[in-house]
Amino acid sequence: MIDLTIHEALEKLKSGEISATELTRAYLDRIEKYGDELNCYITRTPERALTDAAAADERYANGTARPLDGIPIGMKDLFATRGIRTTAASHILENFVPEYESTVSQKFINSGSVLLGKTNLDEFAMGTFSKTSYFGAPVNPWQMEKRLTAGGSSGGSTSAVAAGLCMGATGTDTGGSIRFPSAITGLVGMKPTYGLCSRWGCVAFASSLDTPGPIARTVDDVALMLSVMAGHDEKDSTSESAGFDAHTPLDAILGDGKKLRVGVIRELNDVKISDDMKKLFNDRINDLKSLGAEIVEVSIPNILDALAAYYIIAPAEASSNLARYDGMRYGLRVEGVDLIDTYKKTRAAGFGTEVQRRMIIGTAVLSSESYEVYFMQAARVRRMIADSFNAAFKQCDLIVCPTSSGTALPLDSDLTPLEYYALDMFTVAMNLAGIPACSVPAGLAQNGLPLGMQVVGPRFDDLRVMQLAKHIEQFAGIDNRPTKIMGK
Repeated sequence: MIDLTIHEALEKLKSGEISATELTRAYLDRIEKYGDELNCYITRTPERALTDAAAADERYANGTARPLDGIPIGMKDLFATRGIRTTAASHILENFVPEYESTVSQKFINSGSVLLGKTNLDEFAMGTFSKTSYFGAPVNPWQMEKRLTAGGSSGGSTSAVAAGLCMGATGTDTGGSIRFPSAITGLVGMKPTYGLCSRWGCVAFASSLDTPGPIARTVDDVALMLSVMAGHDEKDSTSESAGFDAHTPLDAILGDGKKLRVGVIRELNDVKISDDMKKLFNDRINDLKSLGAEIVEVSIPNILDALAAYYIIAPAEASSNLARYDGMRYGLRVEGVDLIDTYKKTRAAGFGTEVQRRMIIGTAVLSSESYEVYFMQAARVRRMIADSFNAAFKQCDLIVCPTSSGTALPLDSDLTPLEYYALDMFTVAMNLAGIPACSVPAGLAQNGLPLGMQVVGPRFDDLRVMQLAKHIEQFAGIDNRPTKIMGK
């Protein structure tokens, strides 16, 4: 049962071939067997999972089944879950138990899904390898003996899905935190249009960039999950009224008599990527040509400035958002000799090095001396990038580009903070522009590890993004079944 996709499992659940309880027990057994080694869950919820599964079985029996009834999922530990510890992978929230439910997790409850637990991540979603987690880094199940990164910040979610410790998982994407880890674990990860999925109840990192989205093994499964997650939320002022319908066929974009124009970004041609990534990207481009797609070169003049703009804007917003963690109302509290000393000691003990670094940078760029020189300049670059994408989409329907420069690196890689930041080169521009982007497996490198490429579209063209992603998925044809990946 571990190798079933969500769609395959739903068919078997509907026919009565398997029960939700049987399916859930299979995943709980696998979590028990591999959970410690992979470190992909911070908090496991077996009792809750079995209760959810029993309720799903009852609905199947009386004909009231819901869209994801009985499907075991992991919830990134950034989404507040009522009565279940929500840590953001930080010591400062290590024992925080919310009395409210995030909109996204509530939508999954309403859909009938089974909650297996809260998945690991970089602390407050700030990182690339999920190494900044207070609870230790999750491990990539591909070639486990090498202890490779599962990516970040949604590394726990991608590790769990790829290893068969859940069927799908939620993630958040602020600068590539769904797409990058999905690419290096052989999965499909969707960063929807900003505002399509509610951020309410999701621990904030950078509010104008944070984007909840789904992670699964196939494009079809991601589309089904997105249809559950999407929709207007009056509690989120940035929420849009658009929804997403997963019932539209995802194979209705090429070969339908209308030539699809697919753009490639000129400015990325000189960015260094691995030979494997270059070959697989060109192979998939040729595959699209064979189906009648027209390949068009487009220009995003400021895209190479996106990384610098992102690492000014995101820390600035983080420094503001994380000011609420002061030890006064909830979370960790370290007593000092007076109020200010308590603030200092609480935040020094509660936040990890990377979070502290970004908060200091963010506070600096928002200072009166630096605001115009740094923050406003970055905001102008952001606007220029968004305008450039809008102009490019007048020349093409969708854009494709690599998700990463190469395959997963070892967790013990000795990279500087700037080298970690540079791994976001291919992903941050889409967050700055607020447009949808889906990472889909492009194939396997010579070392046997997966590589991903992105499909990018105009705002609210999420459906067509996934339609093209499905074609690429079919051409790549990688076997990402958990038992195949882990050999067990």
